[in-house]
Amino acid sequence: MRQYLIAGLGGVLAGALVTTQIAGPLLAQETRGNASVYQQLELFGNIFERIRSDYVEAPDDRELIEAAINGMLTSLDPHSGFLSANDYSDMQTQTRGSFGGLGIEVSQEDGLVKVVAPIDDTPAANAGVEPGDFITHVNGESLLGLTLDQAVDMMRGPVGSEITVTILREGESEPFDLTMTRDTIRLTVVRSRVEGHAVILRVSTFNDETYDTLRTELDKAVEEAGGIDRVTGFVLDLRNNPGGLLNQAINVSDAFLDAGEIVSTRGRNPEESERWNAEAGDLAQGKPMVVLINGGSASASEIVAGALQDHRRAIVVGEKSFGKGSVQTVMPVTSDSAIRLTTARYYTPSGRSIQALGVQPDILVAQPRPAPRAEEEDEARSASSFRRSEADLRGALGNEVSDDDRQQMETEAAELAATAALREEDYQLAYAVDILKGLAAVNFRADQVPAAATPAVTGEGAGSGTTGADQG
Repeated sequence: MRQYLIAGLGGVLAGALVTTQIAGPLLAQETRGNASVYQQLELFGNIFERIRSDYVEAPDDRELIEAAINGMLTSLDPHSGFLSANDYSDMQTQTRGSFGGLGIEVSQEDGLVKVVAPIDDTPAANAGVEPGDFITHVNGESLLGLTLDQAVDMMRGPVGSEITVTILREGESEPFDLTMTRDTIRLTVVRSRVEGHAVILRVSTFNDETYDTLRTELDKAVEEAGGIDRVTGFVLDLRNNPGGLLNQAINVSDAFLDAGEIVSTRGRNPEESERWNAEAGDLAQGKPMVVLINGGSASASEIVAGALQDHRRAIVVGEKSFGKGSVQTVMPVTSDSAIRLTTARYYTPSGRSIQALGVQPDILVAQPRPAPRAEEEDEARSASSFRRSEADLRGALGNEVSDDDRQQMETEAAELAATAALREEDYQLAYAVDILKGLAAVNFRADQVPAAATPAVTGEGAGSGTTGADQG
């Protein structure tokens, strides 16, 4: 025992000696680092005073300081920034579901303003703005060289006023203009419909109302379909959904999961990592699910798609998502302003990082662009039918069927015709409905599929998601 005690003591003494020998240089290095920071702050102060005294026009001190703060934050990444009183108020309004503008979510890429997604039933969506478009001019004035906030300010204006934006789109030989009228954007966060026996849940954004509205719309659609037993499955349409609040993404994921991790966040310090787990209860009651995504599905949308995909709860169909997998925490700094700071990255239950990679669909299905048709092709040249089947042959034997069987056949034929028509309207959605039909035909249930393995994640316990707003 004495030997172990001495060895321990010797280790302590050696540690103390090393600490004594190294402490001096470390303290000197820290002192030099602090001195360098103070020198840079002094430089900033000198330049600020020089601008105030020598600039050609007297600047506004508040605007100068806010611009400097915003420049510091935007130099970190495209999603960090300073929220002035107006911007902070606008952000709080948007997460509650009503605001003014064009209804468009934008980011900045290589100095250009890029469309993440237009929001459903807004001036931007109705005018034909698409995810991936670049906005180069507003009312003929170039946006090049402006910050994202400055560009957004140029797109804002009184409700009812007209605005023309110049669009640069992949596949188009030259830029083109779109004219629209600014309007008050009242978000319909979730809409439902029934296609055949499939329930379609279209989620356009994640704000304070999303989860509650989803439950209401799901119940309404199930009742319209004739009850859960008559539902073949659910399509969760997250296309062009730019994201929103983290806690709402967690709630929507949890709505269709009985257990397991939903998402984790890992930041600069391992002890600040968090993860959120699902609780028992599946609103879809084990029915098969398809999640639709595309390049306009970002942030909170990717959290939901990634969670349902990793747990094999849903088949993800469409195109690769946007790839915005970072966490922004909104931190008030005064009574009416705040900063939006990137503090962590998102990880799906299997440990995948969404950032810059996005969510890859299980089945890649592109939405075909409508091909231009010549005017003479719009009208059929003959009203005669050239289809051939046994029933078309002269003298063909008939088939005696009951009225109930005939009605059933007519109903099924009408559903097939409706799905065929849906392909013309929305090919990706029709594909999703067809998948649900196939799964229903083999009596598939999600609760019969073994859960996907989930690796250990750094961090303990489940968080509440109240650290801030994820701004898609």
